[in-house]
Formats: sequence, structure tokens, C-alpha cells
Amino acid sequence: MTPLQLTHLAAGEKSAPVTDWAARIGWLVGLALFIALVYWLMREGWKWRGTLQGDLPELPDAPSDPGPARLTMSGRYHGSTTAGQWLDRIVAHSLGTRSRVELTLTDAGLDVVRPGATDFFIPADALREALLGKGIAGKVLSEGGLLVVTWAHGDRLIDSGFRSDTAAEHAEWVETLNSMINKTEGAR
Repeated sequence: MTPLQLTHLAAGEKSAPVTDWAARIGWLVGLALFIALVYWLMREGWKWRGTLQGDLPELPDAPSDPGPARLTMSGRYHGSTTAGQWLDRIVAHSLGTRSRVELTLTDAGLDVVRPGATDFFIPADALREALLGKGIAGKVLSEGGLLVVTWAHGDRLIDSGFRSDTAAEHAEWVETLNSMINKTEGAR
């Protein structure tokens, strides 16, 4: 090739297109706004669910002297649902907030202490059943991986899900809670 042909070839080539930053920034801003909208809608749905469950009475506090502990457990609280409907989460009074938990079972009832969330107490006469479950409101575990306690509050039956740091404790909790419930029902 002659130098004239090389000059002609070089003049005919075009440089690579430059990135259109305005279009990219526009897409990123649009995506960020879309994500913010979805988050806002989810938050509004959560608040609306709480409004619909506004008839749920205040949660009881633990008595000043509940008596000696029968069982204690450290683990996670996975939420509460309407009894028998494991996807119908209850969000009123922060019952839908997942958290760490310290459970203490006494003759007076079940004390649920949740750091960073509202503590509550389930009186012994409100306890209805305890069983091993595998899921509750967005949390699915292996069979028997969840301690589910059914209790009455106001005119509702509620299932609350707990998972111990040591899952082997669940069977003892189910047995102790159910024997306590049977004694309470026999006394009524």
C-alpha cells in the first residue's frame, strides 16, 4: 500500500462512539425512582395492614413476680399470624417484627423479651397449643425447625413462631407447654 492509500484508509475510519452519559444517568435515576416507589408501596401496605388490625387489644406486660422459670430459651422470633393461617401476618403492636428473643416459661405464662422490639407476655390461661412447625409468614424451615405457640388475645387466636439457637430444645418446649395447657384447661 502506498502512503496515499494508508492516509485515505485512516481518514475513512471513525472513532468508537462515546458513551452517552446523559442517557445512562437518566436510566439510573429512573431505576432508583422505581425502586423507591416499590419500597414506598410495600411500606404503605404494611401500615395499612396495621390499621386493619387496629382492633387487637394492647399486649399484656409480664407480672412483677411471675414465679420461678420452668424453661428458658434464647433464639429468634419470626412473627405472629392468625392461627391456622401461616401467611396472614399480624403487624399490629409490632407482632410482625422479627427479632432476637429470650423466652421464659413460668407458671404465670410465657414472657417474650425482644431486644429492639416490643416485649409481651402470654398469660398461662391464654395458651392454647404448642407444636413443631416448618413455616410462618415468610420464613420456611425444615420440618420441626420452628416452635409455634398458639394463644388467645382478645377474640383472636394467634400463632407465634420461635426458633431456638439450639433446635433440639423445641421438643421439650412443646411437651412442657402442652402439659401446662392441659392442666390449665382441666382446672377451668
